[in-house]
Amino acid sequence: MAPFLEKAFGFDSKKHSVRTEIVAGITTFLTMAYILAVNPGIFSALEGMPNGAVFTATALAAIVGTLMMSIYAKKPFGLAPGMGLNAFFVFTVCLGMGYTWQFALTAIMLEGLVFIILSATKVREMIVNAIPMSLKNAIGAGIGIYIAFIGLQNAGIIANDDATLVTLGNLKTMESLLFILGLIITAALVLLKVKGGILIGMLVTTIIGLPMGITHFSGVVSLPESIAPIFFKFEWSSILSWDMLIVVLTFLFIDMFDTIGTVVGVSVKSGMVDAEGHVDNVNKILMADAVATTVGSAFGTSTTTTYIESAAGVAEGGRTGLTSFTIAACFALALLFSPVFLAMPSAATGAVLVIVGVMMMSPIKNIDWDDYSEAIPAFLTAVMMPLTYSIANGILLGVIAYVILNACVGKFKKISITMWVLAVLFILRYIFM
Repeated sequence: MAPFLEKAFGFDSKKHSVRTEIVAGITTFLTMAYILAVNPGIFSALEGMPNGAVFTATALAAIVGTLMMSIYAKKPFGLAPGMGLNAFFVFTVCLGMGYTWQFALTAIMLEGLVFIILSATKVREMIVNAIPMSLKNAIGAGIGIYIAFIGLQNAGIIANDDATLVTLGNLKTMESLLFILGLIITAALVLLKVKGGILIGMLVTTIIGLPMGITHFSGVVSLPESIAPIFFKFEWSSILSWDMLIVVLTFLFIDMFDTIGTVVGVSVKSGMVDAEGHVDNVNKILMADAVATTVGSAFGTSTTTTYIESAAGVAEGGRTGLTSFTIAACFALALLFSPVFLAMPSAATGAVLVIVGVMMMSPIKNIDWDDYSEAIPAFLTAVMMPLTYSIANGILLGVIAYVILNACVGKFKKISITMWVLAVLFILRYIFM
Protein backbone atom coordinates (compact mmCIF):
# COMPACT_ATOMS: atom_id res chain seq x y z
CA MET A 1 0.00 0.00 0.00
CA ALA A 2 2.78 2.44 0.93
CA PRO A 3 4.55 2.23 -2.48
CA PHE A 4 1.24 2.91 -4.26
CA LEU A 5 0.46 5.93 -2.06
CA GLU A 6 3.97 7.30 -2.61
CA LYS A 7 3.76 6.91 -6.38
CA ALA A 8 0.20 8.19 -6.69
CA PHE A 9 0.15 11.02 -4.15
CA GLY A 10 3.73 11.70 -2.97
CA PHE A 11 2.88 10.12 0.39
CA ASP A 12 5.79 9.18 2.66
CA SER A 13 4.78 6.77 5.46
CA LYS A 14 7.70 8.01 7.59
CA LYS A 15 6.44 11.61 7.54
CA HIS A 16 2.74 11.38 6.76
CA SER A 17 -0.34 9.71 8.24
CA VAL A 18 -3.20 8.36 6.11
CA ARG A 19 -5.71 9.37 8.79
CA THR A 20 -4.30 12.90 9.00
CA GLU A 21 -4.39 13.34 5.22
CA ILE A 22 -7.99 12.14 4.99
CA VAL A 23 -9.16 14.30 7.90
CA ALA A 24 -7.36 17.27 6.31
CA GLY A 25 -9.11 16.62 3.00
CA ILE A 26 -12.54 16.41 4.62
CA THR A 27 -11.83 19.60 6.57
CA THR A 28 -10.85 21.53 3.45
CA PHE A 29 -13.90 20.23 1.59
CA LEU A 30 -16.27 21.32 4.33
CA THR A 31 -14.81 24.84 4.29
CA MET A 32 -15.12 24.90 0.47
CA ALA A 33 -18.55 23.26 0.18
CA TYR A 34 -20.36 26.61 0.31
CA ILE A 35 -19.40 27.15 -3.36
CA LEU A 36 -21.85 24.39 -4.30
CA ALA A 37 -24.68 26.55 -2.98
CA VAL A 38 -23.27 30.01 -3.74
CA ASN A 39 -22.22 29.47 -7.37
CA PRO A 40 -25.68 28.43 -8.65
CA GLY A 41 -27.18 31.36 -6.74
CA ILE A 42 -24.87 33.84 -8.46
CA PHE A 43 -25.45 32.36 -11.92
CA SER A 44 -29.22 32.38 -11.39
CA ALA A 45 -29.10 36.05 -12.44
CA LEU A 46 -28.41 34.88 -16.02
CA GLU A 47 -31.17 33.51 -18.20
CA GLY A 48 -30.44 30.09 -19.64
CA MET A 49 -28.17 28.85 -16.83
CA PRO A 50 -30.34 26.57 -14.63
CA ASN A 51 -29.35 26.27 -10.96
CA GLY A 52 -29.22 22.47 -11.08
CA ALA A 53 -26.95 22.43 -14.13
CA VAL A 54 -24.61 25.02 -12.59
CA PHE A 55 -24.49 23.00 -9.34
CA THR A 56 -23.42 19.89 -11.26
CA ALA A 57 -20.90 21.84 -13.36
CA THR A 58 -19.43 23.39 -10.20
CA ALA A 59 -18.93 19.99 -8.59
CA LEU A 60 -17.50 18.42 -11.77
CA ALA A 61 -15.01 21.29 -12.23
CA ALA A 62 -13.90 20.89 -8.60
CA ILE A 63 -13.52 17.11 -9.00
CA VAL A 64 -11.43 17.29 -12.19
CA GLY A 65 -9.24 20.17 -10.99
CA THR A 66 -8.61 18.71 -7.54
CA LEU A 67 -7.87 15.23 -8.94
CA MET A 68 -5.23 16.74 -11.21
CA MET A 69 -3.76 18.59 -8.23
CA SER A 70 -3.73 15.28 -6.34
CA ILE A 71 -2.24 12.95 -8.95
CA TYR A 72 -0.16 15.32 -11.09
CA ALA A 73 1.07 17.95 -8.62
CA LYS A 74 0.68 15.75 -5.48
CA LYS A 75 -0.22 18.75 -3.30
CA PRO A 76 -2.96 19.20 -0.65
CA PHE A 77 -4.85 21.98 -2.42
CA GLY A 78 -8.53 21.99 -3.35
CA LEU A 79 -9.81 23.63 -6.53
CA ALA A 80 -13.27 24.89 -7.49
CA PRO A 81 -14.87 27.80 -9.36
CA GLY A 82 -13.54 30.88 -7.60
CA MET A 83 -15.49 33.41 -5.58
CA GLY A 84 -15.07 36.92 -6.97
CA LEU A 85 -14.29 35.51 -10.39
CA ASN A 86 -17.83 34.16 -10.63
CA ALA A 87 -19.25 37.54 -9.61
CA PHE A 88 -17.05 39.28 -12.20
CA PHE A 89 -18.33 36.80 -14.81
CA VAL A 90 -22.02 37.44 -14.04
CA PHE A 91 -22.31 41.02 -12.84
CA THR A 92 -19.50 42.73 -14.77
CA VAL A 93 -18.98 40.84 -18.04
CA CYS A 94 -22.59 39.73 -18.62
CA LEU A 95 -24.94 42.11 -16.82
CA GLY A 96 -22.62 45.15 -16.74
CA MET A 97 -20.87 44.98 -20.12
CA GLY A 98 -23.78 43.29 -21.86
CA TYR A 99 -22.04 40.17 -23.16
CA THR A 100 -23.72 36.76 -23.30
CA TRP A 101 -22.77 34.04 -20.84
CA GLN A 102 -21.55 32.03 -23.82
CA PHE A 103 -19.12 34.89 -24.59
CA ALA A 104 -17.89 34.85 -20.98
CA LEU A 105 -17.40 31.06 -21.02
CA THR A 106 -15.36 31.44 -24.20
CA ALA A 107 -13.16 34.01 -22.44
CA ILE A 108 -12.64 31.57 -19.55
CA MET A 109 -11.65 28.82 -21.99
CA LEU A 110 -9.13 31.08 -23.76
CA GLU A 111 -7.75 32.26 -20.41
CA GLY A 112 -7.20 28.63 -19.40
CA LEU A 113 -5.38 27.86 -22.65
CA VAL A 114 -3.11 30.89 -22.14
CA PHE A 115 -2.42 29.67 -18.59
CA ILE A 116 -1.47 26.24 -19.89
CA ILE A 117 1.04 27.83 -22.29
CA LEU A 118 2.47 30.09 -19.56
CA SER A 119 2.79 27.12 -17.20
CA ALA A 120 4.40 24.90 -19.86
CA THR A 121 6.98 27.59 -20.60
CA LYS A 122 7.55 28.14 -16.84
CA VAL A 123 6.63 31.83 -17.07
CA ARG A 124 4.29 31.52 -14.07
CA GLU A 125 6.97 29.69 -12.09
CA MET A 126 9.41 32.50 -12.88
CA ILE A 127 6.90 35.04 -11.57
CA VAL A 128 6.37 33.09 -8.32
CA ASN A 129 10.12 32.73 -7.71
CA ALA A 130 10.77 36.43 -8.44
CA ILE A 131 8.54 37.64 -5.59
CA PRO A 132 10.75 38.67 -2.62
CA MET A 133 10.52 36.59 0.57
CA SER A 134 9.14 39.51 2.57
CA LEU A 135 6.18 39.74 0.20
CA LYS A 136 5.71 35.97 0.27
CA ASN A 137 5.48 36.07 4.05
CA ALA A 138 3.05 38.98 3.80
CA ILE A 139 0.89 37.09 1.29
CA GLY A 140 0.32 34.32 3.84
CA ALA A 141 -0.62 36.81 6.54
CA GLY A 142 -2.84 38.79 4.18
CA ILE A 143 -4.71 35.65 3.18
CA GLY A 144 -5.16 34.87 6.88
CA ILE A 145 -6.84 38.22 7.51
CA TYR A 146 -8.82 37.87 4.28
CA ILE A 147 -10.30 34.44 5.02
CA ALA A 148 -11.05 35.46 8.61
CA PHE A 149 -12.88 38.47 7.20
CA ILE A 150 -14.86 36.19 4.87
CA GLY A 151 -15.75 33.93 7.80
CA LEU A 152 -16.89 36.84 9.97
CA GLN A 153 -18.87 38.33 7.10
CA ASN A 154 -20.61 35.06 6.19
CA ALA A 155 -21.58 34.53 9.83
CA GLY A 156 -23.04 38.05 10.10
CA ILE A 157 -20.50 39.23 12.69
CA ILE A 158 -19.27 41.86 10.22
CA ALA A 159 -22.04 43.70 8.36
CA ASN A 160 -22.38 46.35 5.67
CA ASP A 161 -22.59 50.02 6.66
CA ASP A 162 -23.23 52.78 4.13
CA ALA A 163 -21.23 55.32 6.16
CA THR A 164 -18.20 53.26 7.20
CA LEU A 165 -18.40 50.36 4.66
CA VAL A 166 -18.28 47.77 7.46
CA THR A 167 -19.49 47.60 11.04
CA LEU A 168 -20.19 45.09 13.79
CA GLY A 169 -23.22 42.94 13.00
CA ASN A 170 -26.11 42.09 15.30
CA LEU A 171 -24.66 39.83 17.99
CA LYS A 172 -28.11 39.04 19.39
CA THR A 173 -29.15 36.81 16.49
CA MET A 174 -29.10 33.02 16.75
CA GLU A 175 -26.61 32.87 13.85
CA SER A 176 -24.19 35.14 15.72
CA LEU A 177 -24.61 33.10 18.91
CA LEU A 178 -23.91 29.86 17.02
CA PHE A 179 -20.79 31.42 15.48
CA ILE A 180 -19.51 32.50 18.89
CA LEU A 181 -20.15 29.03 20.34
CA GLY A 182 -18.46 27.43 17.33
CA LEU A 183 -15.45 29.72 17.65
CA ILE A 184 -15.05 28.91 21.36
CA ILE A 185 -15.43 25.15 20.81
CA THR A 186 -13.07 25.02 17.83
CA ALA A 187 -10.48 27.26 19.51
CA ALA A 188 -10.57 25.12 22.67
CA LEU A 189 -10.02 21.93 20.65
CA VAL A 190 -7.09 23.55 18.83
CA LEU A 191 -5.59 24.77 22.13
CA LEU A 192 -5.91 21.25 23.54
CA LYS A 193 -4.15 19.95 20.38
CA VAL A 194 -7.01 17.53 19.62
CA LYS A 195 -6.28 15.77 16.32
CA GLY A 196 -8.89 16.83 13.80
CA GLY A 197 -10.00 19.60 16.15
CA ILE A 198 -11.01 21.95 13.35
CA LEU A 199 -13.21 19.33 11.70
CA ILE A 200 -14.70 18.21 15.03
CA GLY A 201 -15.46 21.82 15.95
CA MET A 202 -17.22 22.37 12.64
CA LEU A 203 -19.36 19.23 13.01
CA VAL A 204 -20.27 19.96 16.65
CA THR A 205 -21.27 23.51 15.71
CA THR A 206 -23.47 22.18 12.90
CA ILE A 207 -25.22 19.78 15.30
CA ILE A 208 -25.78 22.54 17.87
CA GLY A 209 -27.41 24.52 15.07
CA LEU A 210 -30.21 21.93 14.75
CA PRO A 211 -32.21 22.83 17.90
CA MET A 212 -31.42 26.50 17.28
CA GLY A 213 -33.20 26.30 13.93
CA ILE A 214 -30.12 27.30 11.95
CA THR A 215 -29.02 23.95 10.54
CA HIS A 216 -31.62 22.69 8.08
CA PHE A 217 -31.78 19.38 6.26
CA SER A 218 -33.91 19.40 3.09
CA GLY A 219 -33.32 15.73 2.32
CA VAL A 220 -30.51 13.23 2.01
CA VAL A 221 -30.06 11.93 -1.53
CA SER A 222 -30.52 13.85 -4.78
CA LEU A 223 -29.42 12.77 -8.26
CA PRO A 224 -27.32 15.40 -10.07
CA GLU A 225 -29.01 17.38 -12.83
CA SER A 226 -27.69 17.30 -16.40
CA ILE A 227 -25.23 19.96 -17.57
CA ALA A 228 -26.51 19.71 -21.16
CA PRO A 229 -27.97 23.29 -21.19
CA ILE A 230 -24.55 24.82 -20.45
CA PHE A 231 -22.06 22.17 -21.62
CA PHE A 232 -19.53 23.32 -24.27
CA LYS A 233 -21.54 26.46 -25.07
CA PHE A 234 -18.79 28.62 -26.58
CA GLU A 235 -19.28 31.70 -28.76
CA TRP A 236 -16.72 30.90 -31.44
CA SER A 237 -17.60 33.93 -33.59
CA SER A 238 -16.24 36.35 -30.96
CA ILE A 239 -12.83 34.74 -30.38
CA LEU A 240 -10.84 37.23 -32.49
CA SER A 241 -12.66 40.37 -31.29
CA TRP A 242 -11.03 43.22 -29.35
CA ASP A 243 -13.71 42.90 -26.66
CA MET A 244 -12.76 39.26 -26.14
CA LEU A 245 -9.09 40.21 -25.71
CA ILE A 246 -9.92 42.75 -23.00
CA VAL A 247 -12.13 40.33 -21.06
CA VAL A 248 -9.59 37.48 -21.36
CA LEU A 249 -6.77 39.70 -20.09
CA THR A 250 -8.87 40.83 -17.13
CA PHE A 251 -9.73 37.28 -16.16
CA LEU A 252 -6.06 36.37 -16.66
CA PHE A 253 -4.73 38.98 -14.23
CA ILE A 254 -7.27 38.26 -11.51
CA ASP A 255 -6.95 34.48 -11.73
CA MET A 256 -3.17 34.36 -12.03
CA PHE A 257 -2.44 36.38 -8.93
CA ASP A 258 -5.27 34.94 -6.86
CA THR A 259 -3.77 31.50 -7.54
CA ILE A 260 -0.17 32.59 -6.97
CA GLY A 261 -1.17 34.26 -3.70
CA THR A 262 -2.99 31.18 -2.45
CA VAL A 263 -0.23 28.75 -3.43
CA VAL A 264 2.56 30.90 -1.98
CA GLY A 265 0.70 31.79 1.22
CA VAL A 266 -0.37 28.26 2.10
CA SER A 267 2.98 26.75 1.04
CA VAL A 268 5.00 29.17 3.18
CA LYS A 269 2.76 28.49 6.17
CA SER A 270 3.07 24.70 5.78
CA GLY A 271 6.84 24.70 5.15
CA MET A 272 6.53 23.52 1.54
CA VAL A 273 9.21 25.95 0.39
CA ASP A 274 13.00 25.79 0.25
CA ALA A 275 15.48 28.13 1.97
CA GLU A 276 15.10 30.72 -0.81
CA GLY A 277 11.31 30.67 -0.60
CA HIS A 278 10.75 28.67 -3.79
CA VAL A 279 7.55 26.62 -3.72
CA ASP A 280 8.15 22.92 -4.32
CA ASN A 281 6.68 21.64 -7.60
CA VAL A 282 5.10 25.02 -8.26
CA ASN A 283 4.88 24.56 -12.03
CA LYS A 284 2.81 21.39 -11.67
CA ILE A 285 0.53 23.18 -9.19
CA LEU A 286 -0.03 26.01 -11.65
CA MET A 287 -0.51 23.61 -14.58
CA ALA A 288 -3.21 21.74 -12.66
CA ASP A 289 -4.92 25.07 -12.01
CA ALA A 290 -4.72 26.04 -15.70
CA VAL A 291 -6.14 22.75 -16.95
CA ALA A 292 -8.94 22.94 -14.37
CA THR A 293 -9.97 26.37 -15.66
CA THR A 294 -10.14 25.14 -19.25
CA VAL A 295 -12.12 22.00 -18.35
CA GLY A 296 -14.44 23.97 -16.07
CA SER A 297 -15.35 26.35 -18.89
CA ALA A 298 -16.40 23.35 -21.00
CA PHE A 299 -18.64 22.12 -18.16
CA GLY A 300 -20.25 25.57 -18.08
CA THR A 301 -18.85 27.41 -15.06
CA SER A 302 -16.51 30.29 -14.28
CA THR A 303 -12.76 30.20 -13.64
CA THR A 304 -11.65 27.24 -11.51
CA THR A 305 -8.90 28.19 -9.11
CA THR A 306 -6.92 26.99 -6.10
CA TYR A 307 -8.88 27.76 -2.92
CA ILE A 308 -7.57 29.70 0.04
CA GLU A 309 -9.69 27.37 2.20
CA SER A 310 -7.00 24.75 1.48
CA ALA A 311 -5.30 26.37 4.46
CA ALA A 312 -7.85 24.63 6.70
CA GLY A 313 -6.66 21.18 5.59
CA VAL A 314 -3.01 22.20 5.75
CA ALA A 315 -3.61 23.40 9.31
CA GLU A 316 -4.89 19.89 10.08
CA GLY A 317 -1.62 18.41 8.78
CA GLY A 318 -2.44 17.71 5.12
CA ARG A 319 0.74 17.70 3.02
CA THR A 320 0.28 15.34 0.07
CA GLY A 321 -1.95 14.52 -2.87
CA LEU A 322 -3.93 12.16 -0.64
CA THR A 323 -5.49 15.23 0.98
CA SER A 324 -6.62 16.65 -2.37
CA PHE A 325 -7.78 13.20 -3.51
CA THR A 326 -10.03 13.14 -0.44
CA ILE A 327 -11.35 16.59 -1.34
CA ALA A 328 -12.19 15.39 -4.86
CA ALA A 329 -13.91 12.29 -3.46
CA CYS A 330 -16.02 14.50 -1.17
CA PHE A 331 -17.11 16.65 -4.12
CA ALA A 332 -18.07 13.44 -5.96
CA LEU A 333 -20.18 12.40 -2.94
CA ALA A 334 -21.72 15.86 -2.84
CA LEU A 335 -23.19 15.21 -6.28
CA LEU A 336 -25.38 12.52 -4.72
CA PHE A 337 -25.80 13.88 -1.20
CA SER A 338 -25.99 17.59 -1.86
CA PRO A 339 -28.80 18.25 0.71
CA VAL A 340 -26.58 16.87 3.49
CA PHE A 341 -23.41 18.72 2.52
CA LEU A 342 -25.21 21.99 1.90
CA ALA A 343 -26.86 21.90 5.35
CA MET A 344 -23.68 23.11 7.11
CA PRO A 345 -24.39 26.71 8.22
CA SER A 346 -22.06 29.61 7.54
CA ALA A 347 -21.75 30.12 11.30
CA ALA A 348 -19.91 26.78 11.51
CA THR A 349 -17.58 27.33 8.55
CA GLY A 350 -17.06 30.97 9.55
CA ALA A 351 -15.67 29.98 12.95
CA VAL A 352 -13.21 27.63 11.26
CA LEU A 353 -12.05 30.31 8.81
CA VAL A 354 -11.25 32.64 11.72
CA ILE A 355 -9.12 29.96 13.42
CA VAL A 356 -7.36 29.19 10.13
CA GLY A 357 -6.81 32.92 9.63
CA VAL A 358 -4.93 33.02 12.94
CA MET A 359 -2.81 30.05 11.84
CA MET A 360 -1.94 31.81 8.57
CA MET A 361 -0.51 34.83 10.41
CA SER A 362 2.68 33.20 11.72
CA PRO A 363 4.94 33.96 8.67
CA ILE A 364 4.52 37.68 9.35
CA LYS A 365 7.10 37.40 12.16
CA ASN A 366 9.77 36.66 9.54
CA ILE A 367 9.44 40.11 7.95
CA ASP A 368 12.09 42.66 8.89
CA TRP A 369 9.81 45.42 10.18
CA ASP A 370 12.78 47.72 10.87
CA ASP A 371 13.69 47.80 7.16
CA TYR A 372 10.94 49.98 5.68
CA SER A 373 11.92 49.09 2.10
CA GLU A 374 10.68 45.59 2.98
CA ALA A 375 8.08 46.45 5.63
CA ILE A 376 5.97 49.00 3.72
CA PRO A 377 5.42 46.83 0.60
CA ALA A 378 4.80 43.81 2.84
CA PHE A 379 2.24 45.73 4.89
CA LEU A 380 0.45 46.93 1.76
CA THR A 381 0.40 43.38 0.38
CA ALA A 382 -1.24 42.01 3.52
CA VAL A 383 -3.68 44.81 4.31
CA MET A 384 -4.96 45.39 0.77
CA MET A 385 -6.19 41.81 0.40
CA PRO A 386 -9.07 42.11 2.89
CA LEU A 387 -9.64 45.82 2.25
CA THR A 388 -10.09 45.32 -1.52
CA TYR A 389 -11.58 41.82 -1.15
CA SER A 390 -8.93 40.49 -3.53
CA ILE A 391 -5.74 38.48 -3.11
CA ALA A 392 -4.67 39.69 -6.55
CA ASN A 393 -4.87 43.39 -5.62
CA GLY A 394 -2.74 42.80 -2.54
CA ILE A 395 0.03 41.17 -4.59
CA LEU A 396 -0.10 43.69 -7.44
CA LEU A 397 0.05 46.73 -5.15
CA GLY A 398 2.75 45.13 -3.01
CA VAL A 399 4.98 44.44 -6.01
CA ILE A 400 4.48 47.98 -7.36
CA ALA A 401 5.35 49.47 -3.95
CA TYR A 402 8.41 47.22 -3.56
CA VAL A 403 9.90 48.25 -6.91
CA ILE A 404 9.15 51.97 -6.63
CA LEU A 405 10.31 52.38 -3.00
CA ASN A 406 13.55 50.44 -3.46
CA ALA A 407 14.28 52.28 -6.71
CA CYS A 408 13.69 55.64 -5.00
CA VAL A 409 16.37 54.92 -2.37
CA GLY A 410 18.84 53.46 -4.87
CA LYS A 411 18.50 49.77 -3.86
CA PHE A 412 18.50 48.62 -7.47
CA LYS A 413 20.33 45.38 -6.76
CA LYS A 414 17.31 44.12 -4.80
CA ILE A 415 15.02 44.49 -7.83
CA SER A 416 15.19 41.69 -10.38
CA ILE A 417 14.35 42.22 -14.04
CA THR A 418 11.22 40.13 -13.56
CA MET A 419 10.05 42.42 -10.75
CA TRP A 420 10.61 45.50 -12.96
CA VAL A 421 8.54 43.92 -15.74
CA LEU A 422 5.80 42.90 -13.32
CA ALA A 423 5.61 46.38 -11.78
CA VAL A 424 5.25 48.04 -15.18
CA LEU A 425 2.58 45.54 -16.26
CA PHE A 426 0.68 45.98 -13.00
CA ILE A 427 0.71 49.78 -13.32
CA LEU A 428 -0.57 49.51 -16.90
CA ARG A 429 -3.24 47.11 -15.69
CA TYR A 430 -4.62 49.69 -13.24
CA ILE A 431 -4.47 52.43 -15.87
CA PHE A 432 -6.13 50.62 -18.76
CA MET A 433 -8.16 47.77 -17.19
